[in-house]
Amino acid sequence: MLNAITLTGRIIRYNLKIIFAGRFIWFVLAALAFYIFFMIISVVENLDLGIGVLYNQTFLPGILLIFYPTVFGIQRDEDARMLETLFGIPDYRYKVWLVRILLIFALVFVLLIAFAGLGAYLLYPVDPITLAAQLLFPICFLGSLAFLVSTWIKNGNATAVVMVLIGFTLTIFGDILEDTYWNVFLNPFDTPRDFSEIAWQQVVWKNRVFLSVGTVVFILAALINLQRRERFV
Repeated sequence: MLNAITLTGRIIRYNLKIIFAGRFIWFVLAALAFYIFFMIISVVENLDLGIGVLYNQTFLPGILLIFYPTVFGIQRDEDARMLETLFGIPDYRYKVWLVRILLIFALVFVLLIAFAGLGAYLLYPVDPITLAAQLLFPICFLGSLAFLVSTWIKNGNATAVVMVLIGFTLTIFGDILEDTYWNVFLNPFDTPRDFSEIAWQQVVWKNRVFLSVGTVVFILAALINLQRRERFV
């Protein structure tokens, strides 16, 4: 039991170093810059502010926050020559990469609360935790998809290009499937005029279930890919 706790602690410390290392801080600063820019545009254009507007404004910064650690994680391990060590750990897929992805989600959630709190202070009073919790569904979905793609490609830059293309495709389908639960970019706080409140809540609920299931499937598929040692070492 003590050995398991010690090993878990070492894994958490190592993965926090991986998450915070490299260019992650630049992505955080870029996300903050975009967020402030969107807030300035909202004030200049005199938008009708509400929680739906803040949701849209925080979405892109949230994607930037999760982008680097999920896209470049595998490549950073390979560059640091840690893959061989990781593959030597029994049940490594649960003790290393699963812990890492959960740490990434937790870190992004905390940062989203901070961003939402800033928006609530400067623009419109909202509950930061509620806003961050709703944003976490699509952001974790996209982050898990990026993690899965990185296990196929193994190169961070190539994975980034593929994810940008996937993002454009999802945006196109989002316009087509705008008010359906298949829309990854569905804004739960923007109720369409032709929907009743109850009907919209059902759409949002189904959308969140869809995104949650997709997140789990992507993570499991990525972990299965990471069992194929010969593809990485």
